Amino acid sequence: MSRIHPTAIVEPGAQIDETAEIGPYAIVGAHVSVGARTVVGSHSVLEGHTTIGVDNRIGHYASIGGRPQDMKYKDEPTRLVIGDRNTIREFTTLHTGTVQDTGVTIIGNDNWIMAYVHVGHDCRLGDNVIMSSNAQLAGHVFVEDYAIVGGMTGVHQYVRIGAHAMVGGASALVQDVPPFVIAAGNKAVPHGINVEGLRRRGFSADAISALRAAYRTLYKNGLSLEEAKGQLAELASAGGDGDVHVQALIDFVEQSQRGIIR
Repeated sequence: MSRIHPTAIVEPGAQIDETAEIGPYAIVGAHVSVGARTVVGSHSVLEGHTTIGVDNRIGHYASIGGRPQDMKYKDEPTRLVIGDRNTIREFTTLHTGTVQDTGVTIIGNDNWIMAYVHVGHDCRLGDNVIMSSNAQLAGHVFVEDYAIVGGMTGVHQYVRIGAHAMVGGASALVQDVPPFVIAAGNKAVPHGINVEGLRRRGFSADAISALRAAYRTLYKNGLSLEEAKGQLAELASAGGDGDVHVQALIDFVEQSQRGIIR
């Protein structure tokens, strides 16, 4: 049987795996599903149409699946989907989506979400993302795999943070951060390639060198964005380990809706 503390409130209809653990005074709503070996801390609230995968650890006083902070929301049955092996610390707030977007907020796998983080409606976190304490995501933000968002950073709605990017603490981010790039400041500006992070994740020296050259092209050579795109295309066809990563950078820039930090 699932380990549900006798002081917890579990509404009829909630689906809790027999190996999950629900702590003291936690509340689990009728439309919530909790997967195997997931642990929910005391006083946390799980509500809304929320699906939580396996092996997650949710800290005390977390608010999971709350109504979106969007004045257009009219009680539609929008969703929050949380993957597997995530750590979600104390006082975190994760909201469901809205019908103005896809209707779902998505948290991927293996993410580290520290205390007091807010993930707004319709956001998407990839896998292996680190959200430091007090980082705040407005609605519709997309944080790609292995990105790091520093503590007390505020991210404007619809911003994208690319894979392996790093945003420094106490930053204000109002435009997209391309993959592999370090950004910091109010307003956030680029500060080079996330070299140490790439090394830790096994990127070759050739790939890192190619990304450094791409960064110089995009930010340091005095080129317009269109001029830089042309030269980046040449770098992406150099025939080395970095080609696929430079192409990913190009694709991100091409798809940016808010424009990239410059």
